[in-house]
Amino acid sequence: MDPIESIAVKKDTTLAMLLAAEARGWSIQYMLQPDLYLGDGGCRARVRELAVRDDPDDWFSLGEANDIALRELDVILMRKDPPFDMDYINSTYLLEHAQADGVLVVNEARSLRDYNEKMSATLFPQCCAPFLVSANEALLRAFHEEHRDVVYKPLDGMGGANVFRARSDDPNVSVIIESLTGNGRRQIMAQRFIPEISAGDKRILLIDGKPVPHSLARIPAAGETRGNLAAGGTGVCLELSGRDRWICDQTGPVLAEQGLLFVGLDVIGDYLTEINVTSPTCMREIQYGTGLDIAGDLMDCILDKLEQAG
Repeated sequence: MDPIESIAVKKDTTLAMLLAAEARGWSIQYMLQPDLYLGDGGCRARVRELAVRDDPDDWFSLGEANDIALRELDVILMRKDPPFDMDYINSTYLLEHAQADGVLVVNEARSLRDYNEKMSATLFPQCCAPFLVSANEALLRAFHEEHRDVVYKPLDGMGGANVFRARSDDPNVSVIIESLTGNGRRQIMAQRFIPEISAGDKRILLIDGKPVPHSLARIPAAGETRGNLAAGGTGVCLELSGRDRWICDQTGPVLAEQGLLFVGLDVIGDYLTEINVTSPTCMREIQYGTGLDIAGDLMDCILDKLEQAG
């Protein structure tokens, strides 16, 4: 995970998972990406035993550092936030060695690499608003001319960073495209603007392909088109609609089959916009708003997987 001393206690999803694991009496070993290493004896890590508390002034204690083989662990939760960079990718290669030794890695290392959070939504075009992925300025401008109100975004961003809305009369379309593509060197995504964003960008959590019955609708601040909490959005818990459940039915079984045990779908109006697999959030906000024990359900699912594996 990211350094535990720097997390936002009230809303950190990883902490919710840790609290649920500790409530079950599980031993928790804490490590950062640089703690992982690989040698002739397999994949190992420098770890510290971790105790956690739901106390915003004193939420963790760490034991002495210890060097262990990852095969000694039952499960590894890969909860490092983006950026999804080469360090992240290299960590997944190391975690594949742990998987080969029988450790359950959540989410599965290969699928973390394969499922780009913007591109993976396009595997389910029946769920998506019109979109285009391209580095070509002419194609990206033609998409804007066709749909008149368009969102442009990088394929590797998070938290609403570098997301631009271009209306029909926007004089900056060329500048937006040039900036995001690096003058035609980088693929970006264009999506038809979905006006239902005013009612919220819904985060729907899936556990082993099955949806949590409430979402967190992240409603944009006044004057904003992004609902991300990091961009000033406000979270409201909502029951899943029939369309939400249909989207989950379309995506959930495929994602679960790929070892993506904990996933966050982003849905605006009737449309799937992103599939978050690296470090999905909003668990604590939904738990606060509904009383659901989502973290506990995830731990129960992990235990079932371990028991099935023998």
